Amino acid sequence: MSANYYLAFNGATMPTPRTYSWVMQDIDGKTTRNAAGTMVRDRITSKRKLTIEWGPLSNIQISQILQAIADPFFKATYLDAQTGSMTTKTFYVGDRTSPAYSWNEKFQNYAWSGLSFDIIEQ
Repeated sequence: MSANYYLAFNGATMPTPRTYSWVMQDIDGKTTRNAAGTMVRDRITSKRKLTIEWGPLSNIQISQILQAIADPFFKATYLDAQTGSMTTKTFYVGDRTSPAYSWNEKFQNYAWSGLSFDIIEQ
């Protein structure tokens, strides 16, 4: 992400992610096809999902990120593809994955090889 853009959870700026993907998900009610085979769609709303992945993180960095998203719902400020600007919305987090980098004491600065998760708009 450019220096002009950042990612923040509950107002706290996070370390710059390695990858950041923006997804718009349609939430449908009853969607069927009629006798002519034409889709009849009951789109209720659309929600954003961000897939975020960091590279190597220290214990302090990973703890900062995970504590910021620990509540059932939290505010995220991010670059939104649809609006083309920084936006703040309420999200919840999916599964969080973080492989250990090394158990060797000389690698204490980067104990985690990364962190990834999806956040989904409430």
